[in-house]
Amino acid sequence: MSAGPDRPGQAADPAAPEHGSGGPAAPSVLHLDRLSLSFGGLRALSELELHVADEEIVSMIGPNGAGKTTVFNVITGVYRPSSGDVRFVGRPLAGQPPHRIARMGIARTFQSLRLFLNMSVIENVMAATYGNTRAMPWESILRLPRARREEREVRALAEDILSFFGQRLAGYRWDQPAYSLSYANRRRLEIARALATRPRLLLLDEPAAGMNPAETHEITELIARLRDERGVAILVIEHDMHVVSGCSDRVIALDHGVKIAEGGFDEVAGHPAVVEAYMGRDPGALSDAG
Repeated sequence: MSAGPDRPGQAADPAAPEHGSGGPAAPSVLHLDRLSLSFGGLRALSELELHVADEEIVSMIGPNGAGKTTVFNVITGVYRPSSGDVRFVGRPLAGQPPHRIARMGIARTFQSLRLFLNMSVIENVMAATYGNTRAMPWESILRLPRARREEREVRALAEDILSFFGQRLAGYRWDQPAYSLSYANRRRLEIARALATRPRLLLLDEPAAGMNPAETHEITELIARLRDERGVAILVIEHDMHVVSGCSDRVIALDHGVKIAEGGFDEVAGHPAVVEAYMGRDPGALSDAG
């Protein structure tokens, strides 16, 4: 397995599930405990319980407005929860600013692409490492030894990450502007930029959105490889059930900020509450209607 960030020791979470490969129970990386969030009189999340184990892929599904992206925004410090607790490897996240949470080892992508389109592909990835560099601005301006050394290290890291994506982000593309990439490769570049922060937990918000079937199949394989080869835990929001079924160790379904089902893909996809959330009617009524 590729080397990842150093991981502090921690006690195993008895509630954590077994790894998808059938191995022993893994320690919990992320734990949401009775998490609630309200905007005035609107309850966006209601006493949500959620955990992600080390090197586990968990998918969140649910209809639009279910609160999935709101969960990401709470984890990454965009929103502060009204009540409940959010912990990452045992450390509280509530109230921490987004940049500090990113330095702790959590990275995310977004529903809408947020690349630096006029910068080159490799510069987009290198930019994500800024928070972990130590050289002062004046050292960079004067090209002092520490700044030059860090620049070499950052470029080597970016090249390693881009190489992980194979021909899709191959060497000849590194110096091309990001706007020259296809839509699917822009999605890959956003994931590459997130990896440059050396996360222990990766949050992917609809990574297959807008992709054709072949691209969707590739992104499904990519998510599995991120876990297997880069050693990261992944929490993914996705509407494409081919992606969810193809890469998930566990699936969580939300509706109006409430967890309505949790388990394996087949178990959750056939759950009456999940079917009703998507279809608007219970399975019995749908069957009676032919």
